[in-house]
Amino acid sequence: MVILRQEIGDVLRSHRLDRGQTLRQVASKASVALGYLSEVERGQKEVSSEILASVAEALEVPLSVVMREVSDRVALLEGIYLDDTYIPDTVPDAFVAEAAKYNAAI
Repeated sequence: MVILRQEIGDVLRSHRLDRGQTLRQVASKASVALGYLSEVERGQKEVSSEILASVAEALEVPLSVVMREVSDRVALLEGIYLDDTYIPDTVPDAFVAEAAKYNAAI
């Protein structure tokens, strides 16, 4: 099961680390408690849209970029291509059988 708060936290942490900022710096810029931001990044706390927007602004990343990255991560975890093509999490037996025939013929 996909837990959205974990994906949001991972994306925020990634942006923070890419910018070489500490939790303390981002929390201060976003006017968010350091401990709370730490819990958000670790996927332990849900984040409101207002705080998410404030953290994105502190990271100088458009909120739409953060949301798109979260969406892309969830799609991958659900086994869906970004162009809405479904990726099954198992390979159908018929496909395996056809691949075996093809490989034997080579």
